[in-house]
Amino acid sequence: MSYVSLLRNPYAARLLAGTLVGRLPSAMAAVAIPLALRDAGAPYGFIGLAVGAFAVAAAVAGPLLGRLVDRVGQPLVLLGTAVLAGCGFLVVAVALDHRAGVVAGAALAGAATPPLEPCLRALWPDVVDAGKLESAYALDSASQQLIFVGGPLIVAGCVSVASPAGALWAASLLGLAGVLVVATAAPARAWRAPARRADWLGPMRSRSLVVLLTSLTGVGVAIGTLNVVVVSYAEEHPLPGGAPTLLSLNALGALVGGLLYGAVRRWPVPPARRTLLLAVGLALGYALLCLLPAPPFMACLMLLTGLFLAPLLTVSFVLVGELAPTGTVTEAFAWLVTLVASGSALGSAVVGLVLEHRGLTWAAACGVLGLASSVLILLAGQSRLDLDQRADARASAVPSA
Repeated sequence: MSYVSLLRNPYAARLLAGTLVGRLPSAMAAVAIPLALRDAGAPYGFIGLAVGAFAVAAAVAGPLLGRLVDRVGQPLVLLGTAVLAGCGFLVVAVALDHRAGVVAGAALAGAATPPLEPCLRALWPDVVDAGKLESAYALDSASQQLIFVGGPLIVAGCVSVASPAGALWAASLLGLAGVLVVATAAPARAWRAPARRADWLGPMRSRSLVVLLTSLTGVGVAIGTLNVVVVSYAEEHPLPGGAPTLLSLNALGALVGGLLYGAVRRWPVPPARRTLLLAVGLALGYALLCLLPAPPFMACLMLLTGLFLAPLLTVSFVLVGELAPTGTVTEAFAWLVTLVASGSALGSAVVGLVLEHRGLTWAAACGVLGLASSVLILLAGQSRLDLDQRADARASAVPSA
């Protein structure tokens, strides 16, 4: 599969680029908010509270915004949240000496994070042919790594030419610019979710989807664990660039893995089984991290774990799109984002305590435990995933009247 030909599809490149730009503020916030508050003399305890308010608000509001998109369409929700999130960042930037204002602004910026990620995944089936859909998801998954590299770099540039608060202004503008690119595109304006059955559970009434999304929480735990483990590892094993170098290698591995995965035209293994195999491969990669080898070998392991991560997310996107009940696809993708992010926050919190009391090897094992839970959940629910996916395929094959 040529990604060039995929991006030649009308609006494919525009939607992908707009989504990447519009999501930069989320990656910037994790660095810009602490730097701006520290520059204003805030203690670390309060900095943690402000960053936590942003993250928790984003996790809680994500599925609610996804449900709103499924009900009223994409442009209204995307534009409204971009304005509100931008206002939240600006409140933090101008109220650095007022703690209540900072927490309120951070919570608003997090809660109003535009649901660009689930919106794009809901749009891919309308933008590319069915045979290219998995490659589109792979490109989507792989390109996410650019956000987590580019966001901190933009913050560093803003700090060097202006101030940390200037990075918050930049986040506000970038978020609005990216949303404008996506929300004004014809596919986003035309997209409407099919009519859905009225209930509170939404996509969570699909037990197969619950199995899949619950398993991905363990993947989030592994990601959060790795973010902390590499910091401690770099302190004990000096290497050029320290922890950021290791995380960059992990991102590079994910980028390469996602692109290689999407280049395969047809896989002999069905998506449900593929998800399980990729989760096992990722767990084995994290198990090797517990050996804490010398930096050159650790760099190779960073690449290896990344290679499995993006393909696992890609095939998960495919399954979410297939298993989500009618009219709930955006909310289903939003739940995926929320549960992975929640798992990451949990992993970071737990591994910090383990590092203090048990050391680096046990801390690295936390990621393995998170992925082991993912594998066990997928194993337990494999028959249900296979059955529901086959039923979905048969329903799709029946021509509509």
